[in-house]
Amino acid sequence: MKILVIGATGHIGTCLVPRLVAAGHEVVAMSRGNRKPYSSLPAWEKVETIRIDRKEEDKKGSFGRAVRAVGADVVIDLILFKASSLPQILEALTGRIRQFVFCGTMWVYGPIESAPTYENDFRLPDGEYGIQKAMLESELLSAAHDGRFPATVLHPGHISGPGWAPIGPAGNLNLEVFEKLGLGAGVCLPDLGLATLHHVHADDVAQAFELAVANPRAAIGESFNVVSPRALTLRGFSRAVAGWFSQEARLTYLPWSEWRSTVSEEDAEITWEHIRHCPCGSIEKGRRLLGYNPRYSSLETVREALDWLIRNGKVDLPPLS
Repeated sequence: MKILVIGATGHIGTCLVPRLVAAGHEVVAMSRGNRKPYSSLPAWEKVETIRIDRKEEDKKGSFGRAVRAVGADVVIDLILFKASSLPQILEALTGRIRQFVFCGTMWVYGPIESAPTYENDFRLPDGEYGIQKAMLESELLSAAHDGRFPATVLHPGHISGPGWAPIGPAGNLNLEVFEKLGLGAGVCLPDLGLATLHHVHADDVAQAFELAVANPRAAIGESFNVVSPRALTLRGFSRAVAGWFSQEARLTYLPWSEWRSTVSEEDAEITWEHIRHCPCGSIEKGRRLLGYNPRYSSLETVREALDWLIRNGKVDLPPLS
């Protein structure tokens, strides 16, 4: 098929586009063109690229027409964030494509009320990002159930892999915590370190998108959690990282109200978003309907990302592999 990937050079697209090419599809990569994919596999030489600024084209009302002009059988949208962007997509593509695959988020559930979370569990998203993604998902699946638009929704967790910083054991992007754990220094965690994080390797997310395209009858009208087999607590995550460097984690704990003053405002904000959501999702539905089978555990995902950071001088620790 001819497949258009919108936002093709980011975390997911870097792994997804080569997978689609290898599967025999004609792939068109649409992005702003501001960055290259994280890996330069030969498959990219077979990909048509379109440079476009979605934000600007959205304002002009012309983005939907640009997408329609590609003439794709399947559209995979990795960068649809605002509900206000959806009407022109629906207008441009209704009746013209076989499938629209939307990248949602585990944040649509809001702070979880049971673990693991299933796709049909109660949701109460809060925060602009989660609310907007939930609105988009609701509209797309409603249109799919009515037979108006062939949409599928995937909910990735904390995407990670070689090339960028993962969410770390303190629930934020500050890499210093890895160095402290790797050197046997003390690390303080919020509350009792029992909040959960649910990582997923970018290639496993790409696997899920590829499977959704390959199994449209099972995927259209459905949403799927796309995470590793098991979530991590901050405490368990910390102990594992320390162990990679033959250290024992020296952990202390403070109530959130006190802990937040020990880090920067930015780090505190990111940590708060993660510990109040405590994501922990079930992948049973994806396994059953799509055959989703993640290759990486949460720890394997982070380990690979951390090794890349070490080898590229971002973290001052011995290489892991």
